[in-house]
Amino acid sequence: MAAACTIYTVQPLNSTPTKTHLGFQQKHVIFYKKTLRKSGKTVINCSAEDKTVVIGLAADSGCGKSTFMRRLTSVFGGAAEPPKGGNPDSNTLISDMTTVICLDDYHSLDRTGRKKEGVTALDPRANNFDLMYEQVKALKEGKAVDKPIYNHVTGLLDPPELIKPPKILVIEGLHPMFDQRVRELLDFGIYLDISNEVKFAWKIQRDMAERGHSLESIKASIEARKPDFDAYIDPQKQYADAVIEVLPTQLIPDDNEGKVLKVRLIMKEGVKFFNPVYLFDEGSTITWIPCGRKLTCSYPGIKFSYGPETYFGHEVSVLEMDGQFDRLDELIYVESHLSNISTKFYGEVTQQLLKHADFPGSNNGTGLFQTIIGLKIRDLYEQIVASKAAAPLEATKA
Repeated sequence: MAAACTIYTVQPLNSTPTKTHLGFQQKHVIFYKKTLRKSGKTVINCSAEDKTVVIGLAADSGCGKSTFMRRLTSVFGGAAEPPKGGNPDSNTLISDMTTVICLDDYHSLDRTGRKKEGVTALDPRANNFDLMYEQVKALKEGKAVDKPIYNHVTGLLDPPELIKPPKILVIEGLHPMFDQRVRELLDFGIYLDISNEVKFAWKIQRDMAERGHSLESIKASIEARKPDFDAYIDPQKQYADAVIEVLPTQLIPDDNEGKVLKVRLIMKEGVKFFNPVYLFDEGSTITWIPCGRKLTCSYPGIKFSYGPETYFGHEVSVLEMDGQFDRLDELIYVESHLSNISTKFYGEVTQQLLKHADFPGSNNGTGLFQTIIGLKIRDLYEQIVASKAAAPLEATKA
């Protein structure tokens, strides 16, 4: 069976390399019948069945994208680390199977430039969507790119870094589903929808504790960003295949602390390679309070709900959890009542949450649903690879 192979010619040291608009050396495409490795002056990257699977994760700043990425890469195994020997301020995370790219790297204006132009990072005018599209498309096709770096420490645009095509590429940030061209490259899209009350509490915790920002500067930043968030970020959730919606609890009347959360997992029906999770009976409307002999629940308890809904004109299934777990090891009782969670073995969801018990949200619906979506993405990837491997065989039968 022939396979398309991409060959990158290594230029001699005393010559000037020819670069494409992708920022990498000029490529030549041939067809070859087996995988070759380094030979002389040519590096051959050849794959018979699979190209890179692309996942998009959209959310505003301070909404838990980093924690979600750590949970996702953990499902696939291997520690997610910045590129070895590269820029210590790189935003990229690479593990055995995944590469996570932060779309802040496609800012066309640095921090000073945005202030001069009077725009926020959420404004499309502050981002290079043409380059974003070209490089995500290239990686999806198995081609390496020289990706820019936005330095969050200095606020400057640093020299680019080489990114090789992984098995799974996750593009996370403000705009993965804003540009239609980029959106159409995604194999699956996720949106983290955090209510204003919860977002404010999270952003204070992150920016004050980790980045040294003052409370006044955080409030000013939120107010300054809100019009652009409403215009450019929030509308992306209508395109997502799964939305994790985080709200204040309804179990405590007039709760203002925001420590207990109600979390909804909104799953679009009819998505290829994705079957929504359900509780007890698929398609039914169910309310379940599991507290009792098999689940320890302190005040205000835990409440699950499940049922069909309509979301931006799409049929969806919604799984909801309000409250938090006292003991993560007892989560297996809840896990045993969920179906279509794409686990490899009994208790895998519980194992993943126990493994990362120190991650924010591990005792509530944010951690539970992020973990489940991570398992669903693993299943989606395996189905996509299997379908591509089967396609040539089906073609030979025709």
